[in-house]
Amino acid sequence: MSSFHVFLTSDYLLASLIPLVLFVLSLLILGNPKDVLEVIFGGSRTRSAVPGHFSLQRAAASYAQYTQLARGELSTMRKSYGGMSWAHRRIGYDLGYTKKLARLEESIQVNGMVASSIARLAKEEFPEEMDGAHSGLLRPPIAGDLGRVRESLKHFVRDWSQEGCGEREKIFGPILAVLREADPVMRARMQVLVPGAGLGRLAWEISELGFRTTANELSFFMNLASRFLLSEKTTQRPNQHVLQPFSSWFSHQRTTDTLFRSVSFPDVVPRLSDHLVLAEKDFLSIRPPEGSDGFDFVVTLFFIDTSLNVIETIEHIHSLLRPGGQWINLGPLLWTGGGQAAVELSLEEVLKLAEMLGFDVSDDHAPQHLRPRTVECEYTADQTAMMKWLYQAEFWVATKRL
Repeated sequence: MSSFHVFLTSDYLLASLIPLVLFVLSLLILGNPKDVLEVIFGGSRTRSAVPGHFSLQRAAASYAQYTQLARGELSTMRKSYGGMSWAHRRIGYDLGYTKKLARLEESIQVNGMVASSIARLAKEEFPEEMDGAHSGLLRPPIAGDLGRVRESLKHFVRDWSQEGCGEREKIFGPILAVLREADPVMRARMQVLVPGAGLGRLAWEISELGFRTTANELSFFMNLASRFLLSEKTTQRPNQHVLQPFSSWFSHQRTTDTLFRSVSFPDVVPRLSDHLVLAEKDFLSIRPPEGSDGFDFVVTLFFIDTSLNVIETIEHIHSLLRPGGQWINLGPLLWTGGGQAAVELSLEEVLKLAEMLGFDVSDDHAPQHLRPRTVECEYTADQTAMMKWLYQAEFWVATKRL
């Protein structure tokens, strides 16, 4: 018997093949040779497998899972209804409650069309980040965030529908009044930063005045929804899309029809241009425009109270402005609770902080458009509901000292 034949029939061959078989199986599971090495040697990707709350991957997964998650919630509602006695179920049937749940299922389909389109666009525009992200047995799928998707869909109403016009006018009005005082001829050379831009309506309005505007937003729940409007692939004409944005919350509703009412959007079609650009990243990573002394204006709308360290935030606003540049603010002070915020300041303390960091805050003796004032307003409100959440938001203009 030859030595080769002995090798083929011995345990040596089996011992040699086992590592190769395991390697091939690893490729099938992980999908990428780099992933195999990272599992073996502890690479960085395996240590940061869970995406952040506002990351592209989590946002895209949440939009993709919207219909599944919403139907799961509907299933729980039907189970709760079914847990009543026969007599009570009969009363519910006579009231039309089973039809109401059926309308919710239809509403989920309506909203799911928009959510699915956003998810598909995300895959097209970010193929490398989305391709095979968190797939395979060793990478469990990302858990979608139904609440954040619903919040983003309501922002379509606030920012880009006729129904949201009244809410926008109240909070945009004081800000735009300040910017309209700038010389129209000079506006094309003036830079405006809008951090926490959300779905970008305020930034777009500012760019329409002729300013070079940067819309800055960290959350990809907002960024992907904004891209859905900005892309010619998904939005070509006004009022092209339809949502039933308030159907998920049965509380405080006057009628079933108002609960399931449809809202068309966008009322106008936005596009990126030389006057409107996106900065999809953390505000604290923003730097002054290249070749300039800084932004002419920083506009914060319902933004500064999202800071975990408002001292750092206002300090950064100051660093981004040119000498003589203006910080325009409107919003409440709804700090992140649970002890997460490093400081939770009163209005008095915030204004004192601004002075300490190098701002002069306009007072009641300033021209009318610059005077501080309280603006009573809502935020993504359901205009037909029995409940209203009113903010006593504060407006002020602060100038960076020369």
